[in-house]
Amino acid sequence: MPTRNTLHLPDIELSYLEWQPESGSEKVPRLLLLHGLADSACVWTNLGNYLSNRYHIVAPDMRGHGESSKPKTGYTFESAIADLEALMAHLNWPDAHILGHSWMGKLAAIWARQNPARFCSMILVDPIFITKLPAVMKLTLPIVYRKLDCLKCVGPFATLSQAEAAAKQSGEYADWSDVQQMVFQHQIEQKSDGTWGSKFAIAARNQIFAEVMKVAGLTENIDIQSLLVQPEKGVNRMAWQMQPYNRYLKNLTVAKVPGNHWSFLTEPETFNQTVADFLEDTRQ
Repeated sequence: MPTRNTLHLPDIELSYLEWQPESGSEKVPRLLLLHGLADSACVWTNLGNYLSNRYHIVAPDMRGHGESSKPKTGYTFESAIADLEALMAHLNWPDAHILGHSWMGKLAAIWARQNPARFCSMILVDPIFITKLPAVMKLTLPIVYRKLDCLKCVGPFATLSQAEAAAKQSGEYADWSDVQQMVFQHQIEQKSDGTWGSKFAIAARNQIFAEVMKVAGLTENIDIQSLLVQPEKGVNRMAWQMQPYNRYLKNLTVAKVPGNHWSFLTEPETFNQTVADFLEDTRQ
């Protein structure tokens, strides 16, 4: 099971989960797991436990999420990458296999372009909006906020039961497995006014969406060995959506898996094996 640790940075505290094999972390490959919007490190419980005997694994709660600090500003890709650089420096990790889901998939592509030496390999799990989006999209964001599954549990809800009912209607928690229930419980809290809602900060939501719209994730060739995990009910199902990955990722493997945007929660066995197989291939 992982341990929870905290990195104290000048402006925030970054909470993270860590799995260390019994053989010692210096002797095994390193794996950094990055969660999607409104989630937290605990979504990687299945994968972390599955790979913990082979990899030294760290999964942070990104700023604005989970147990990490929730400042009013600072939710740019630049700030998030700086947080991750500081985390790797703290861990004394020169490089790692880096996996990013959803908006952190887009961040991983940007980070790989800026500092490819950090990447032993790159795993993109159903990234959202890998291209730059037109400014007119900003007008539709209030509608997007109401429709996106990842935001259905933000709240507020009058009771915990109402929050659970909303969660069960979302793709992330639809099966309501033991792990999904645990993730939900870790990501919900009672507010000072007695209502229930996500630990995800509204300021983070607004600023992350603005950043995702204005910054393109793939703009030049990347030679890092890369895996794109493409769930059958994910957000990257159209040929035009796949074009940037095929154009710019010069060492790309595409793995189609069952499940939705959260295939690591809805189809964990297949997802875990897919990631394990790719990582093993990079070591050969």
